[in-house]
Amino acid sequence: MAISKRKKSAQISSTEDNENTTRPEDNLDSKEQLKTEVAELKKSVNERPFFIKGRFLFPLGIFFGILLGFAFVEPEDIQTLHSHVSTLANEYDINIPQLPDIDLSRMEVEWARLKNSIPEVWKFNNDGREFQAGQTMKARGLTAQHPVILIPGIISTALESWSTTPEYRPFFREKLWGGFNMLSQVTFNKESWISSMMLDPVTGLDPPHVKVRAAEGLDAASSFVQGYWLWSKIIENLAVLNYDTNNLFLAPYDWRLSYYNLEERDGYFSKLKSIIEGLKQRQKKKVVIAAHSMGSTVILPLISISFKWVESPDHGKGGPTWVEDHIDSYISIAGTHLGVSKAMAAFLSGEMKDTVQMNPAGAYVLEQFFSRKERQRLFRSWAGSASLWMKGGDAIWGNATHAPDDECDAHHTHGELIAFREVHNGKTIARNMTTDEASIWILQHTPTTFQKMIESNYSYGFERDEEQLKRNNGDHRKWTNPLEIQLPLAPSMKMYCVYGHGKETEVKNGVKMGEGDGTVSLLSLGAMCVEGWKRRRWNPAGIKVTTVELPHRPILTIPRGGANTSDHVDILGSTRLNEIILAVAAGAGEEIQESLVSNITEYARKIQWD
Repeated sequence: MAISKRKKSAQISSTEDNENTTRPEDNLDSKEQLKTEVAELKKSVNERPFFIKGRFLFPLGIFFGILLGFAFVEPEDIQTLHSHVSTLANEYDINIPQLPDIDLSRMEVEWARLKNSIPEVWKFNNDGREFQAGQTMKARGLTAQHPVILIPGIISTALESWSTTPEYRPFFREKLWGGFNMLSQVTFNKESWISSMMLDPVTGLDPPHVKVRAAEGLDAASSFVQGYWLWSKIIENLAVLNYDTNNLFLAPYDWRLSYYNLEERDGYFSKLKSIIEGLKQRQKKKVVIAAHSMGSTVILPLISISFKWVESPDHGKGGPTWVEDHIDSYISIAGTHLGVSKAMAAFLSGEMKDTVQMNPAGAYVLEQFFSRKERQRLFRSWAGSASLWMKGGDAIWGNATHAPDDECDAHHTHGELIAFREVHNGKTIARNMTTDEASIWILQHTPTTFQKMIESNYSYGFERDEEQLKRNNGDHRKWTNPLEIQLPLAPSMKMYCVYGHGKETEVKNGVKMGEGDGTVSLLSLGAMCVEGWKRRRWNPAGIKVTTVELPHRPILTIPRGGANTSDHVDILGSTRLNEIILAVAAGAGEEIQESLVSNITEYARKIQWD
């Protein structure tokens, strides 16, 4: 910087004095000054701490890479390495000398001793403890009864490219979301990655020449990247009770799409209906559905959308008794029933690190590699994420003076959802907005295409009239809002709301939230479960709803919190959640009793239901 400033001043001086004769001694002085400045710059570079220099970081990266590699290696892998190399070499007529026989038995003993000494926090390989919940249930004589369908959350389903045009062929059938391959695509093919992941802002479907689809199979949502598990713990424990691909199905979906377009483009609900009917016919048992996070809103399309879609004479044509005939139980895990405040921040500013279900790996990629405007464009084109818009307005979330979940001695009401700082004539003015005010303001400051997408796909109101609620059953825009539709006429179906409590759910700069599971507020998680669905207005068949709150008690030395965590995503590895899912699947759901550790009942009663 000093050199460039010096050159600029020299040019100005030259222009102003171009008629004067430059003296040789002036040039000498100028050169000496430049040499001095360059020497000082070199000195400042050399004085950097050694631990941030490339000559230190590069070898350190190699060292940790080797350690990471060995974390996944077993002694038997080393024993068979030579045979694998020899087989490969023979295909190309390459002769590899026979290595001497080496007794690795001692090495196996030492390797086992080394692994046992590694702290739990650093273990990557499975060691059997992830099956303990299943083993406990099996020891009681429980086994697979009901077929199980798992519905993942908004970001936990991997997406892969099916584009065949030349610019996209290098990553055909590779994951654009999920897996380490995503990192390489973002790093080296950023523009192609953005154009692949972004939907057409007008149609909400694939842009021209681009095709991205949800990855299929249980692996599609078992883990985000190696070591960051999602559904794998639950799948492992279900397997102990004799579940496999014949009676266990994961229903991934392209979470970017609006739910209407999920059916239009992918036939998602038609396929899901057929799968449920097929499982019921083969297994002779009704199906259990477990949905996490936004998956609970998708199945509010199998409780709302999909159940309503199935029952609708204009869509699924399943008839009014289809749910009663095919669904035994529905388990909502950390369900986003009434929306997510943090999603509003993403629509507003492109900030995503706290957005619902955006796990640390995905949040890091989006925050570090993309500008805020790029993130805004992406998130606003993903119409599926708009299903997370907050529902019910001020009647649910409160106003500028009070909110249902305010504490007695609170100095700030949670009814003021978003806090702005506006600058007028050099003065900063704080401006707070309620949910209704923030919703209007956000729509006013987003593109027309986004506003039309919201209008044609979603509704966020609060309907109290029972006759209108019945009429809403035929309006697909209402199906993602539990306040504007009724549960199906399925009196024998059981519902379980399971979610965490005790982790602060607040964005300190902007969105105010309070209690919850770290991502979703307590009102969204539990208000419908303990109060709304207890009322015949929204639950005409009187479906039994059991709520289980899991206190957040993480082990600080384990990154994901251990068996008693109740974080929004990490709850999928919770021992208690696994026990609940296994009990329901094995036909022992009557053992599950309502368990509340928060003030959700008190908060829910303060909502303006009538």
